[in-house]
Amino acid sequence: MRGGGAGPTLVLVIAVGLLTATGVTLLLERSLTRILLGVILFGNGVNLLILVGGRSGVAPVVGAGPEDEMSDPLPQAMVLTAIVITFGLTAFLAAVAYRSWYLGGNDEVQDDVEDQQIVALAARNEVANADLGGEGPGDDPEQVDPEPPQRGPRRPGGTR
Repeated sequence: MRGGGAGPTLVLVIAVGLLTATGVTLLLERSLTRILLGVILFGNGVNLLILVGGRSGVAPVVGAGPEDEMSDPLPQAMVLTAIVITFGLTAFLAAVAYRSWYLGGNDEVQDDVEDQQIVALAARNEVANADLGGEGPGDDPEQVDPEPPQRGPRRPGGTR
């Protein structure tokens, strides 16, 4: 992975940058299929970045070579863990995309109602209804927790 022990090669650094940039770009799309591809590419870019950051050398197995020439096993273990996590997230997103396609005929992520209201307010250059306060601590229905349900008295024998 390293050219002459001087550090990561330029090709690996460019590959990390391209995978990560493409992954982030696809994550910002509305299609769940593109989001899925973005997660995969971003995960591969980060995994490659972690591997490039580790020390290269012989296999990190006791007796395979001198200890000062062994590669660092921690980045390898972190990448294996990240691969499993990325695979699980990919399977989940694939299921969500399939379900969206099956139910709606497309895999586009729709705006929330609140997002549409915020965009409309911003277009009119207005501020959303703010909670200006002024009420007492028990007068604001948005801020008061509901009372817990009352328990009935216990009967002898442990039943109610």
